[in-house]
Amino acid sequence: MKKWIITIIIAVIVIGGASWYFLQNKKNQQPVMAATSTATVQKGKLDVKVSGSGSISSSSSQDVKATEMDEIDEVLVSKNDTVTKGDELITFTDGSDPIVAPITGTITSLDVASGDKTSDGQVIAHITNYKKLETTIKIDELDISDIKVGQSAEITASAFPDETFKGKVTNVAKEGEATNGVSTFDVTVNINEPKKLKVGMSTEANILTASKGNALYIPVEAVHSNGDKKYVVIPQTDNQDQEHSSSSRVEIKTGIHNDTYIEVTNGLSKGQQVELPAIVKSSSTTNEKMRGMGEGGMMNGNFPGMNQNGGTGPMNRNNGNGGGRP
Repeated sequence: MKKWIITIIIAVIVIGGASWYFLQNKKNQQPVMAATSTATVQKGKLDVKVSGSGSISSSSSQDVKATEMDEIDEVLVSKNDTVTKGDELITFTDGSDPIVAPITGTITSLDVASGDKTSDGQVIAHITNYKKLETTIKIDELDISDIKVGQSAEITASAFPDETFKGKVTNVAKEGEATNGVSTFDVTVNINEPKKLKVGMSTEANILTASKGNALYIPVEAVHSNGDKKYVVIPQTDNQDQEHSSSSRVEIKTGIHNDTYIEVTNGLSKGQQVELPAIVKSSSTTNEKMRGMGEGGMMNGNFPGMNQNGGTGPMNRNNGNGGGRP
């Protein structure tokens, strides 16, 4: 009998404790809140960049070849010598025209000696100009249509992360290379002043594909889509009663964009406020999530049917570092 009574008492204590804990937890739990922030329509320079990685090579490198069969009288240079275009490199015993340097640079290989006999087309040496350097980077197939010869670029090297080098696009491959179902194209960028850069160093280049001064722009995430239309949400607050506020949609037209900002060509003016997607918060959890607004939801930089230059076609995917803050 006593054992049965003790069991009942223990059960009551456990149930009562659990109920008290549940009620206290529910009482202390704060309601879920949606924190809405805004951004200001800005006016200024907006740049669009496409990036790719690669390595450095010499833009001026050439084999030295013999043009006839003859016996070498004297080799006038040694490996690692620096020569200037037109310098004599090799003379012949019969007094025929000597072989001269076709370019300025460093003798990186030399495969003949006095007394050797040359043959027509034989490679006897190689010259590399280490003061004229370039980098060849790989660009995604979705971005390659925006790359043109003559575009300016900024280059960084892994060996010198705090330095930036200027360059220009000198060649765009006409054929791509497919790897795992994705095609990339080689783009060659000449480096204006290589300074301490060396052949073989790894690089990343940001190529400027579009730029606008005095452009109106807003954060990419502020733009929403509904079918083929784009719009933003404008906050409207009653100055007399801050608790009663509303929002309204404003349809806009857009232009160029990068990863961070998008140009607004119609519908907004400088200084206006636009709503950013709300962040839903709850004190009972540390998780936060973005809440898209409107029928189409937040665009998140994914603009179907529009490329980075504002035209039609697939959106540029690159944007690793493509188009920093304006």
